[in-house]
Order: sequence, then structure tokens, then C-alpha cells
Amino acid sequence: TRLVHDKGLTELQADHPHESVEKYSDPDVTNKKGTVRDGEPAAAMLSSPVTPPVVDLGKLAGWQPLPLSVRDARRAAAGLRAHLRNVVPPGPRPDGDEGPAVATTRDLVVRRGTTTAVAGVDLTVRRGEVVALMGRNGAGKSTLLATVAGQLRPTAGTVLLAGAPGNGRSAGVSPQTARPADLVRLVGLVPQDPTALLYAETVGQECREADRDMGAVPGTTRGLLADLAPDVADGMHPRDLSEGQRLSLAVSIVLAGEPPLLLLDEPTRGLDYGAKRRLVRHLRRLTGAGHAVVLATHDVELAAEVADRALVMADGHVVADGAAATVLAASPAFAPQVSKVLHPLPWLTVRQVAAALEPAS
Repeated sequence: TRLVHDKGLTELQADHPHESVEKYSDPDVTNKKGTVRDGEPAAAMLSSPVTPPVVDLGKLAGWQPLPLSVRDARRAAAGLRAHLRNVVPPGPRPDGDEGPAVATTRDLVVRRGTTTAVAGVDLTVRRGEVVALMGRNGAGKSTLLATVAGQLRPTAGTVLLAGAPGNGRSAGVSPQTARPADLVRLVGLVPQDPTALLYAETVGQECREADRDMGAVPGTTRGLLADLAPDVADGMHPRDLSEGQRLSLAVSIVLAGEPPLLLLDEPTRGLDYGAKRRLVRHLRRLTGAGHAVVLATHDVELAAEVADRALVMADGHVVADGAAATVLAASPAFAPQVSKVLHPLPWLTVRQVAAALEPAS
């Protein structure tokens, strides 16, 4: 903004998420399957196939002109907030306390060089829940995931994986001592850089190798990829894919083993809105089948959409742990757009507001 308004420079930005930049834009250009549309941001958002939550909320409520910022939406939302005060708020998601634990850490400490990246963390992840792990860069999120996945050794404390139901394991398994062939059936980690999991010459070869390595039915990985990224062809080289497509391929490879615990490090980086919606649907199917998911993310909209629980880390410590709706809404840094617009009401997503506005049957 300073470069444009104070220095007179022009900025051209290509990006997937609109939430952070839409309110600063002048003419807005959107592109879908080779067509380009140009116009003022509010007008372009009326027909754009990709829109941020604040715009979706404005469309749902019929606000004109469409708001492009939380501030403008709050000014338009007085009537909506008044209406929602008389509506039963969304109930909390099941907190997972009834399900068995698939992973636990106790007094976990991990030092990387002279830095204590994880400092005495106690964590229990249970079947069927999604845990959003949040915090600033360097808070310890990636280190915690890598340690639970067995890629790093604890300096102190313990990590135990329970495995799949019915596998005969009564005691926990340490991911640091488990055989690799056993570990991939207990926990799967998709790192921030998905190319770390990709080594074949074509997408089709990656999928076939993953099926073989995971002991999955042939075609399993390819089917998962077709669901998450339908435009990826078998003959493409994995390193020629976009960042979001590589991420979808890496997620498909890890999911082929159907691990009871799935760890995702920044799982929406590079994903467009459509790909993010497909990922959300798949995560819901996984948890419905009893899998547990821990995702380290800065994407507060994703956390609001899928998380049952939210943990906030700072300097290696867990500083908040509770129901996602409570933790997210209580933090100015992690509250999603809908929560900011409707504060202090408890709605987090456009989907929740739409359900609240439906006439009673």
C-alpha cells in the first residue's frame, strides 16, 4: 500500500487467497480456464468463481455494495447480528474425548541446536478429531509434527502412537524406534515441502509406487489424487506441477496407507479455493471413518471450517488448548473473517450462518 500510494508504483499480484489483499485492490482481474475478467473489485467479486469469506457473507446477506474488508462488513452487518441474536447458535463439535488416543506426548522437549523448539508439551490426539496447531513462524509447530512422525528424536519426554483399532497393540509404539514399514501404517506426515515425498519421473509412476509401498489396492493413490486435484495427468512430471498440485499428490501418497493419524504441515499453501474445498471434504470423510488429523496452519479459515480443537503454540509452549470455536474467536490474530464481522456472536463460517438463516422446517 505504501509503495502504491506514497511512491506511485504499480503492483500486479497473482494469488489464490483474496482475504488479505482484496480491500487494497484497484481494478481486479480474475482468471478461469483461459478467460480473463477485469473490473472494480466489488463488481468483479459478484461473478468471480473465487471469493473470500467476507464476500460470501455479503452475497448471502444481500449487502450492496459488497464489502471487501471486515470493517466495511461490520458496518453492513448490524441487521444480521440483530437477527442472529434470536437464533440458536451453532453447537460445539464433538470434542473427541470419548475416542481412544492415537498419539500422546508427555513432557516433550525437542532442542534444535541451541534452540528449544518444543518445551514440555503434553498432547493427546484422539480418533475422529481434527486438531489445528497454530502460532507464529518459529513457534515449534513443524518440529512437534516431525517428532510425532518419528523424524526427530526428543531431547526429553515421550511420544507414543497407538496404531489402528484392532491391531493388537495394547501399549504405545515409539515412532523413533518403529520399523519404517510399520510406521507408515501408524502415522503419515505431509511436510511443508511436498517435493520431499516425490521422486518418480511421472505422476502415474508416483501413484503406482505409493500403492506398492503402502500395500494399497492398485489405483488407490490415483483415485485419491483424482478427487483432490482432478486436472493432473498421469504423464506429467511431479516437479512440473503447481505447488498446490504437488501438495495434493503428496497428500494422496500418504493417505494411500490409511494411517490412523495424519499430520499436515501448512496443507493449504498453494491451494486455490476449489482445491481447499475438496481437501476439507476429504478430511471430513477421514474423521468420519475414525482417523485423526493434526494440521499446522496459518489458515484461520481452514481451522474454522474443519477443526474440533485448536492449540496455539508460542516459543515451544502450548499457550492455548480448547474447542476450536472458543480459541479462534477469542484471538484477534486467529479469528476468521466471519467471526470478526459478527463478534461477539459465536458464528465462525459462512456455512454456519447460512444454516442459521434457513427457515425452520
